Order: sequence, then structure tokens, then C-alpha cells
Amino acid sequence: MITVRPSSERGRSSTGWLHSAHSFSFGDYFDLRHQGHGNLQVLNDDTVAPGKGFGTHGHRDMEIVSYVLEGALAHQDNLHERTGQGPVTTTASKPPDPDPAAAPTGILRPGDVQRMSAGWGVRHSEFNALHDQPTHFLQIWIKPLFTGIRPSYAQKHFPPADRRGRLARIASRRGDDGSVSMNGDASIWAGLFDGDETATQVLDPERLAYVHVARGTLQVNGVVLSGGDGALLDGESTMTLHDGSNAEVLVFDLARR
Repeated sequence: MITVRPSSERGRSSTGWLHSAHSFSFGDYFDLRHQGHGNLQVLNDDTVAPGKGFGTHGHRDMEIVSYVLEGALAHQDNLHERTGQGPVTTTASKPPDPDPAAAPTGILRPGDVQRMSAGWGVRHSEFNALHDQPTHFLQIWIKPLFTGIRPSYAQKHFPPADRRGRLARIASRRGDDGSVSMNGDASIWAGLFDGDETATQVLDPERLAYVHVARGTLQVNGVVLSGGDGALLDGESTMTLHDGSNAEVLVFDLARR
């Protein structure tokens, strides 16, 4: 069974500098019909104004994956045990001043994937690293397999050639196929599809799948999806992505809880 989650029905929020669309309940948006899909808890489509961003805030016991579509996203955190440097303390909604004592800034650009295991607790900030254009990215939360673990962070680039006309695994429990590993029973693939480019994937009927079209248009087993649309797959044996038009898509393999 395929259930379409239309882009137009997603929750919306705006702070002036941040415009978000929520595929599942998040923050002030609450909908009993959309409380995640299996262990996929959050899928936020965020656009951040130039030079603005999220001040330092905390997370715990969640796998947080960021996928940049356009622009550049700067990340700082207090995981100083990995570098021997001190924590970030900024709280304003603007990029922090350079601080040699702060944890290093990681810049995510299109094709970059970042995984943060919040574990027993982490504080971080995210900002649009550009001052002349918005940054557009997807924020994904996966329920962790184990709670209370040591927080950690990983980042990797997946060039367009690796995703053109195919699905490249970008995150998985054990880092399969060169993906970023995570503390979650899930895999995430990314792909770029246009024209007659097609990809077919066998699905485990004991698990759940979710397709999110970030932009463009694409058909999933004959069902047409446009930018921002999602498709919840349950009990399907195969999934075929076809007839894309400048489409960028994420595919999730998920545990049922």
C-alpha cells in the first residue's frame, strides 16, 4: 500500500528568518495522523535566511541527519572531546564570531550529509554560512537503537555522479556501502532522477519504507509525487522510481517502531 503525504498538507512554521514544512508532528505543529513513520520521527524541510540560524540548543537520545539541498550550513557543537577544544556558547540567531576556543565549524554544502548522535546530551548551533542567499536543507530525526550513548558526529560528501540515476546509500546502521553509520535501525538513500533514469529496489515487507521528493517530480510505482510530497510504503515488495523531472529524492528503510 502506498499512502501519499502531499506537500500542501504538511505543517508550516515561520519565524521570519526560518521557514519550515513538517512532514510529521514537530514543535507547535501536532497532528495525530502524522506522528512519524516507524522509527522516522521528524522530517523538516527548512529554509534559513542569509546569515541567520539556530542558536545553541540541546538534544539527547536522537539520531539527527542533515542533508543540504542548496546553500551552506555551518555547524558547531560542544563535542570538544573529539578535538580537545572547548564548547560553543552562542545563543543569538546570527552566526557566532570566530572563537579559537570553540568547537570547529563544519560547513555542509549540497551533497553533504551530517549525522549527529545526541546520546546522553549535546549542544549545538546551525547557521546559514552565506550572507547573500538562503540555505535549504532537510533535518531528519531517527529514533536511536540505544539510549544514553556517548554523543558523536560524522559528515561525508556524496557527489552528484554517485546519485545520478541511482540510489546511493548515505546513512545506515553499520555504514554499509560507504554510508555514514548511525545508532538507528534504518537506512537512507539519496538519488537524482531525470528523463528515463530508473531505479528499482526490493523492499522487506516486514519493514516500512518512506519516499520524500525534495524537489522536481517523480513517479513511485506509478504514483506521481512533486517537490515536498512523501509516500508511505507498507507491505510493498518492490519500489521503482521512474519518470523523473529534475528530481532529488530520499528513500528510507525503517523499523516499524
